[in-house]
Order: sequence, then structure tokens, then C-alpha cells
Amino acid sequence: MVISIARQAALCAALGLAGLATTASAATLKIGTEGGYPPWSMVDASGKVTGFDADVGHALCKKLDMKCRFVVQAFDSLIPALQAERFDLVISGMSVTAERAKVIAFSIPYATEDSAFVLPKDDALLKAADPKALMAGLAGKTVGVQSGTTQGAFLQKYAPDLKLKTYETQDQMQMDLSAGRLDATFSEVTPQSQFLDTTGKGKFVMADAVVKSSADPDILGLGIGAGINQKNTELKAKVDKALCELIADGTIKSSSTKWFGVDLSNYAACKK
Repeated sequence: MVISIARQAALCAALGLAGLATTASAATLKIGTEGGYPPWSMVDASGKVTGFDADVGHALCKKLDMKCRFVVQAFDSLIPALQAERFDLVISGMSVTAERAKVIAFSIPYATEDSAFVLPKDDALLKAADPKALMAGLAGKTVGVQSGTTQGAFLQKYAPDLKLKTYETQDQMQMDLSAGRLDATFSEVTPQSQFLDTTGKGKFVMADAVVKSSADPDILGLGIGAGINQKNTELKAKVDKALCELIADGTIKSSSTKWFGVDLSNYAACKK
């Protein structure tokens, strides 16, 4: 017997599963991701989503006994699309912040990450004593950040005298740095390291003064988490449980080490 989608949704609602009507009926978890933020989220030549967050997504789907379907779009459009229920989760290197938590829910933060500046290899600011001195030295200069990120918000608050230029993707930002159109870039340590190991190798260097997320948790966040629609409380509970299991069994550590060379697992997130 064929049952209409509307009828299926009604049945799910009657069983108290309204928040999972779409995913439960199709046994598919739709995951929004950027696809242009290596090594967190990338899209290869065949259109396949790869990277650390793709691994996390696939591991989550396996735990939840669901199929993964990734939806790729610009980072700054992910939250509005999640609110519009175009997908069930956002897994895209997204920091858990108080500002974002006003409009979406978050899973437990499954990873932690600091931020850093990258500058030309001969720039004297590379040896700045601390982030404050580095940002003061960049006053009047042009610094690239990705649109919609916590790094952009941090610089707007703590370095208003520099010229901030935003980009849709990390690749675009790094291309402008390579072309001499930027004096520096500011992003999370891992994608900056990826750039320095590839196209930026030998030409650019990461500054010694790394900005810890604890420098301003309200802006830089409490770690990296999965974004969830605030109405979907049942899914949040399932995702939290699954992520804690993936941290405990070493799955997150294994993937993090594969992509970053270090363990970014947030073990403290699941402690009672």
C-alpha cells in the first residue's frame, strides 16, 4: 500500500516523532556542510564529501542506523537553511557560541580548536609576543577571514583598526593571500596548517601567538559541535549520546589524527 508523504508525517506526529518525520520515514540523515573548508569539509572531483566532519557524519549515521546525505552550501547560509528544515544537522567545523545558540541547538562539542594568523614568511609580526601585540601591529592592514565565522567576529571586537575582508571559502581567502591582496589571514589552526603544508608552503608562516578559544568563549565558542534545529529535541538527544560513544571508543580520535595529525577530541564534553 502506498502512503502519501503527508500521511507518513501525520503518523510520525501521532507517535510523537514529528521532529524526525522526514528522516525517520526515509531512514536518511540530511547533513548540511560547507565542502570548502579543508581538512574539515571538502568535496572531491566526483562530488563526494570528504574530510574530518564527513567522517564524523558517517560515524553518526552508522550509530543511528541511518544513511547519510550531505547537502553542500556556503557556510554563512547553513544556519538559515537548518532553521528552514532543509536538512537535519549541520556538521561543518561550526563553533558552539552563545549567539548561534539563540537560533539553533547544538550537540555536545565533539572537538576543540584554536585560531591563528598566517603571514608572509618574512613578516616581523610572526614573532609578536602575544595576540594583542600582533593585532596592534596589523592596524590599518588587510586581514582575510571567512564570512560568518567566529574569527571575523573576534577581530571586529578586538582589532577594529584593521581592514577586514571576508570570503565565502577558505580557498578564496588563501588565493588572495598568495596573490598579495591580503597582509594576513585569520582562521582555525587546522585549515591554516593545511594551507602551509600545500600551496602556501615556503611562502607563508603561522604566527607564534595563537589565539586560544578560551580568549573569549562567548565569541570563539566552547568547541566544535553539530547544529540542530531547536524543535528537534529527540534528534539532539540521540546525536549527543552517539557522539559521546564515538569519543569514548576512539572513533573521533582516529579520524582527527588521520586528518590533522593531532587528537582534537573533546573528552570533557561527555563527563558527568
